[in-house]
Amino acid sequence: MRKATARSPMAAASELLQRALTERFHAAARPPGAAEPLVVPVGAADAFRPGEDPYAALRARATAHLTAQAVLIGPWGTTDEATRACGNCLARRWQRLRSRSERDALEVGRRMTAAGPWPVLPEYAVDTVWAVYEAVLLGGRPAGAGRPAGEWHTAADLPLPQVSRVDLATLRVTTLPLLTEPLCPACAPEPAPRERPELVPRPKPRADAARLRPAGSYPLPRGALANPVCGALGEGTWLNVASPTTSPVAGSVFVRTYAGLSDVTWSGQANSFEASRTLAFLEGLERYAGIHRRQGGAPVVAAYDDVRAEAVDPRECGTYAPETYRDDPVVAPFDPAREIPWVRGYSLRDDRTVLVPARSVYYGAGTDGDNFVFESSNGCATGGCLEEAVLFGLLELIERDAFLLGWYGRARLTGIDLESCRGGAVRAMADRAALQGYDVRAFDNRVDLAVPVVTALAVRRDGGPGTLSFAAGARLDPEEAVEAALSEVLTYLPHLDRQVAEHRAELEEMAEDFSKVRHLTHHARLYGLPRMARHAREYLEPAAVRPMEELYAGWRRRRPATGDLLDDLLLCRDELTAAGFDVIVVDQTSPEQERMGLRTVSTVVPGLVPIDFGWDRQRVLGMPRLRTAFRRAGWRDSDLTDAELRRVPHPFP
Repeated sequence: MRKATARSPMAAASELLQRALTERFHAAARPPGAAEPLVVPVGAADAFRPGEDPYAALRARATAHLTAQAVLIGPWGTTDEATRACGNCLARRWQRLRSRSERDALEVGRRMTAAGPWPVLPEYAVDTVWAVYEAVLLGGRPAGAGRPAGEWHTAADLPLPQVSRVDLATLRVTTLPLLTEPLCPACAPEPAPRERPELVPRPKPRADAARLRPAGSYPLPRGALANPVCGALGEGTWLNVASPTTSPVAGSVFVRTYAGLSDVTWSGQANSFEASRTLAFLEGLERYAGIHRRQGGAPVVAAYDDVRAEAVDPRECGTYAPETYRDDPVVAPFDPAREIPWVRGYSLRDDRTVLVPARSVYYGAGTDGDNFVFESSNGCATGGCLEEAVLFGLLELIERDAFLLGWYGRARLTGIDLESCRGGAVRAMADRAALQGYDVRAFDNRVDLAVPVVTALAVRRDGGPGTLSFAAGARLDPEEAVEAALSEVLTYLPHLDRQVAEHRAELEEMAEDFSKVRHLTHHARLYGLPRMARHAREYLEPAAVRPMEELYAGWRRRRPATGDLLDDLLLCRDELTAAGFDVIVVDQTSPEQERMGLRTVSTVVPGLVPIDFGWDRQRVLGMPRLRTAFRRAGWRDSDLTDAELRRVPHPFP
């Protein structure tokens, strides 16, 4: 990309605005010590590459930021060091919200050519910008002054720095909250070393509670998380008011990963839009923390051969088949002699620090040298404390491991009698599915680990498009596992038949040639084809159907009744270590989450079956556990043979 020159249209417009604001500043009554306005353009250079940005030295202390459509004034209104933000924070958050074409032009383009003298700054527009500038920066207004909680401001947003946007076409003024950019070179705090995680007792509000506090109790600054100027997670959220099964809320943002710009969607599915919106923000924050490292400090760069005494062997987490590395140009076999980046984790089994490949933890990061696998968010979880986050990360790993063992191992799972569930939520979900023309089923998906895992299946009654929909859930309370699985499967029913119809030709090709199953969405949609039902025969014809009390009587006696979340976590840890696995925790918590009272972790259990998407990237098919787990569970006397495996893409959504 060519650097902006002194006479580029954006530079010329910035100089014009700078002169105009400076003249008005000197002619106005102003508080003692007030600094002159400083104008910089935004969107003419990549704010993430200071070497390519001619305004890099000025950006942090700039107070007026000129874009092609608006002038952004601020940040203003806070003196709190814990929440302060600068112009560089604003420029980076603004850039992340641009369109795919804009971001690619800024971040990977080679030349930018101006289409004409733009933006245009008539005198009345400059007068408006000055009036707003004078009011917010020279008037001493505190953050959020006069702004009630509303669309862009909640109570948690009000103390944050504010940015006022003046639209150059309409002169509309909008004031929005801004979160500090955690990797800002100007104002991000020096990274504190992560201390050894100390697991401590965490009394629960009720003995049977799964979480320490309600999701809605966290002080989420919703305005700063989602707004069209500087939202940390995206431009906003949208509702699906037509959904007949849940009240979905979602948002999205482009994130640059090793695969280019990826559209990352975050969502919440609950029975009210308010609850769904909270869950959506929590998921968005979890992905924000897990895609890239948000804490400063460099990873350890070393070859596995040089650190094997203190590092996880990536091959224990599974590798692709040799033909995948041969035929797929974007992946290469793991080389223990090649240097790769590592991050520090902690073994809950061995009570020691271990190195984990950065690619296995931060699933949007990666280098050309560590492209031996594509990871997902599997095992990443958020909680109100370390113990809660680790517990739910382990439950997710156990859930996916059990589902894949059951699928590829052709397990004859025992069905759960849904009428035996005590709460009304299960019956209500079954009724909502029935209104959509589906029958729902649930299966006890435990194999050799005792933690309750439930697989849910929705079957379209008339056998039409959208035939099957799968999901799974793992919880310490078996009935909560059923609810989690059914809730997940219900989210896909309203639009599954439409998706199948829109992609019918492509899906039919996948059914003929599984190598064409390449993306996450392909797996679930494929089983919307009626012809794919024959591959799920074991789920359609269960070995038996039993009541909850009979299936989980032993587990209910075994689960701790202490009312301490730590005991729940230790139960999961001990279940895994007794099966021969290590349990490793990497703290992914972003600085923004810390201020909200949240913790996010990546849990890594080498040897458990990992979830993958794309038929040619199924690590499970080559892992020892797929063959040994059923023998270990006492289901059979010998290991599974290759001929006994179900070599059909999994239907996990």
